[in-house]
Amino acid sequence: MKKITENCFYQGNELFTKNLVPGTKVYGEELRKMEKEEFRVWDPNRSKLGAAILKGLKTMPIEPGTKILYLGASTGTTVSHISDIIGENGIVYSLEFAERVFRSLIELSRQRKNIAPLLADVRKPEEYYWIEECDVLFTDISQPDEVEIFIRNCNEFLKPGSYGMIAIKSRSIDVIKSPEQVYKESIEKIKKAGYKIIEIVDLEPYEKDHALLVVQR
Repeated sequence: MKKITENCFYQGNELFTKNLVPGTKVYGEELRKMEKEEFRVWDPNRSKLGAAILKGLKTMPIEPGTKILYLGASTGTTVSHISDIIGENGIVYSLEFAERVFRSLIELSRQRKNIAPLLADVRKPEEYYWIEECDVLFTDISQPDEVEIFIRNCNEFLKPGSYGMIAIKSRSIDVIKSPEQVYKESIEKIKKAGYKIIEIVDLEPYEKDHALLVVQR
């Protein structure tokens, strides 16, 4: 197996994280024993971050002990794999607005103590101002002003020199423009806000008209 970061590996076209809670599945994924340890198969069709890694993501700032603010956590599929990677000394503040899926996130946090679920509107960072500065801010939301929300939260919660990661959903931002044009305009907005563009990864064929952008404060 080739190591991506501590507790995250790939072999062939499969991606794995070392299971923080052995014997427990999150979304029906396969559990696999390798080298006397248990790993969870990470489905790239259900995770923008997983898709980006399999598409060759070079900048992976998520590692053991990392503090992360995750906007748009949903039921916690990707959050659970981040939980595996950051381990017991890390924390992922997991924000979700929809109450129905938030219940699944709460259940997940009962199994995984490094997940801190919060029912919140990501357009209003002043409502969760108490969250500490983080090493990584990850955004996966379907909103026309997704980039502006990302920038506003990065300004509030990212440490200097730390990283922002945003899954740009071009059709949610603008259905008329081409995905390439949306990516270009999103990059320009982020650069204008004072952030350095590190990397952009097209997520096809796992996610149509999506790209993952990595920036640094």
